[in-house]
Amino acid sequence: MATAVETLGKLERRLTISFPVADVRTEVEKRLKQQAKTAKAPGFRPGKVPLKMVAAQYGYQIESDVLNDKVGRAFNAAANENQLRVAGFPKIEPKQDAPEGTLAFDATFEVYPDVVIGDLANVEIETVSADVSDAEIDKTIDILRKQRVHYHTKGEAGEHGTGGEAVAANGDRVTVDFVGKIDGEEFAGGKAENYPFVLGEGRMLPEFEAATVGLKVGESKTFPLPFPEDYHGKDVAGKTAEFTITLKNLEWAHMPEVDAEFAKSLGIEDGSIEKMRADIKTNLEREVNARIKARNKDAVMDALVKSTELEVPKAMIQQDSERLAEMTRQDMMQRGMDVKSMPFPAEMFADKAERRVRLGLILSQLVADNKLEATQEQVKAQIEDFSQSYEDPKEVLKYYYSDRRRLAEVEALVLEENVVNYVLGKAKVSTKTIAFDELMGGNPQG
Repeated sequence: MATAVETLGKLERRLTISFPVADVRTEVEKRLKQQAKTAKAPGFRPGKVPLKMVAAQYGYQIESDVLNDKVGRAFNAAANENQLRVAGFPKIEPKQDAPEGTLAFDATFEVYPDVVIGDLANVEIETVSADVSDAEIDKTIDILRKQRVHYHTKGEAGEHGTGGEAVAANGDRVTVDFVGKIDGEEFAGGKAENYPFVLGEGRMLPEFEAATVGLKVGESKTFPLPFPEDYHGKDVAGKTAEFTITLKNLEWAHMPEVDAEFAKSLGIEDGSIEKMRADIKTNLEREVNARIKARNKDAVMDALVKSTELEVPKAMIQQDSERLAEMTRQDMMQRGMDVKSMPFPAEMFADKAERRVRLGLILSQLVADNKLEATQEQVKAQIEDFSQSYEDPKEVLKYYYSDRRRLAEVEALVLEENVVNYVLGKAKVSTKTIAFDELMGGNPQG
């Protein structure tokens, strides 16, 4: 039995559910008898344990299970009877003033909100576009060349001079001994032998690299080095040390020429430079398209949030915050980090959870109102698109279709794309062309 629903706030509701104590007792006795059929105890054959002993051992747990079952069924029946869409889990508390022979409970909970999406025809959205030019292809080739760099001793006969003329310059790989002192005393981490690094990569502090430039093999230099206030080594942060460095070895970087052999090293069997550039352009365009799609999706989602009136259930935010906290913990554990003593309060993720829940409610409403569900054809096409960058596309198809959860992830992506396309088809859309480097400066969102 349930009382009328009380409205406590915009989304918060309360109802009282009750049932006779006799019903609970009857169900408890029934389950105890069932338990007795298989119960075991010293000195008794299985199924021959006296009911009182069974009750003493299992009674509390069985009574608790019965109460939970009855309260749960009563609450669900009351929610259905009152056509309530319950968000999250209800908070159940016993009532102290229940009539004799009756058990009563107050159930406090939230309901799903009404989602009022504004007129999309009045929504302004700026999308982006970007092109892949020869300049971007050239930059990518340079990166690939640097990844395949190898070093030769600097100072050997040839275009890089003789031994007497060889001095350290940006781009060279140097090997040095160094020792640092503060107030005349060496400090932890301030000394090393045969330490290699490449000048100009920013691996060392600027003053350290500047002192190394111009040295010849065997030469030493002493110089002051002020550590920044925010330096990771707290013992030396904000202090000035005196360093002495000695150049032990000097090598110049030799990058491969852009020729047939280079193209073959990138998987172009016939060594064609034209085909290599075409392949690089295809890969860059695939990455550009993914990032453009992600940027434009974010723009659509931002517009939907701004144009939709919506009260978000606190229970759903709390649940998603806890889910995000646990996902973060698991991710850090997989990265080999010790998270046992690290706190993961759900409140840290509340803002992100609130947006996720808000967007989830908005998207669900849009999909339901406009029949934007992902079709099987769309899902298959998306997976086939994924497979294009793999050697065996059939294995990619098998990977997704063999696991319902993986397939659901693809369905969710397609559904989001359907929403994005629908909104862009209704809204006032403008497009801004941005530079390739600006687009690639941020990571694409999933």
